[in-house]
Amino acid sequence: MVGTISGRLVRVWTSALLAALALVAPAAAAAAVEITFYAREFGSQFPHGFVTLVGTPDRGGERIDTNYGFTATHVSPAILFGSVRGVVEPVGAGYMRGSEAHFALNLTDEQYDQVAATVARYTALRQPSYSLNRRNCVHFIADVAAALGMSATLPRNLTRKPRSFIELLIRENRDWLAQRQARILREPPQPRPERRRARRDG
Repeated sequence: MVGTISGRLVRVWTSALLAALALVAPAAAAAAVEITFYAREFGSQFPHGFVTLVGTPDRGGERIDTNYGFTATHVSPAILFGSVRGVVEPVGAGYMRGSEAHFALNLTDEQYDQVAATVARYTALRQPSYSLNRRNCVHFIADVAAALGMSATLPRNLTRKPRSFIELLIRENRDWLAQRQARILREPPQPRPERRRARRDG
């Protein structure tokens, strides 16, 4: 009789423990900060490339819901002729709706800190800090991706093409993204094969 009661208590306690773990596990999984890479290739507003950060770090703290992009403080013809004042700033909800989300992944606390350090570094740059050719929103995106551990070499022909560069990021980091269960939100097109010039014999 005593053995039967003890067995029932063990089963009850086990069931209660499993139920409690089932409740805690989703909460722990949702405790990460998710980063999403956005691009807006055309338009009169800057930045054209930016990232969003949403969630709560695994170590705890306040919930984060923000975004960052690097842009010129004033968009004028001056950006065509040299460096101008730059700023890291968020985009508005309307601008975000008109942009394209390409991929997203959950960050470890260490990766989140690396992103925050990249934002801080750009914020502290000596002015004038924005250069259309040497340090713009695409360079910022590349530095954020590199801080996460991605292969993020920026080709010269893509320095003004945030969408094309993020598509390149996805293609060149397929395995890295898959290992971290990243979500590909916009599948990049396959690059066009290079045309070879016809050889002339003789």
